[in-house]
Amino acid sequence: MSVAAGETAEETAGETAGEIDFTHAMARVPGPVVVTTTVDDSGRRWGFTASSFVSLSLDPPLVTVSLDKKASTHAAFAVAGHFMVNVLAHDQSEIARRFATSGVDRFAAGDTELLERGLPGIPRAVVRLACRMHEVVDGGDHSMLVGRVLDCVTSHEREALVYVDRGFVRPAARG
Repeated sequence: MSVAAGETAEETAGETAGEIDFTHAMARVPGPVVVTTTVDDSGRRWGFTASSFVSLSLDPPLVTVSLDKKASTHAAFAVAGHFMVNVLAHDQSEIARRFATSGVDRFAAGDTELLERGLPGIPRAVVRLACRMHEVVDGGDHSMLVGRVLDCVTSHEREALVYVDRGFVRPAARG
């Protein structure tokens, strides 16, 4: 719910959905499974499975990726000059799980390499978007990383992985 012109947040506070109801509702909304990666000034690679990814603008080409402010990767991404969005393929759910797990070396499996713009990426992803950081926007308990898309690589040979109802699914075959 948005705050209408002339209303204050306090006036609408009693009208917002409860956290549990909202969480259950959003679990029903399918979304692409995205691993976002970057490299810092010291050469260390960072990555996470995004909780939300959407296109924002065609002109200029902008996308947003949401990142929990409590995530171990938040500080690195908040100051990153560039990042890569990797939209995973239907058979890459293990990569998504690994990049969503705390306390593990997310890059140890060797399924990433330096790709467009020298960013760590997943070669077999169905889409890779190399982005320059356009803006970091406050979004409550998350930050929205707004990226200006510099390079697009798309594979039409594989289906994307989708997350819905707290599980990974493969889209139905095209008819």
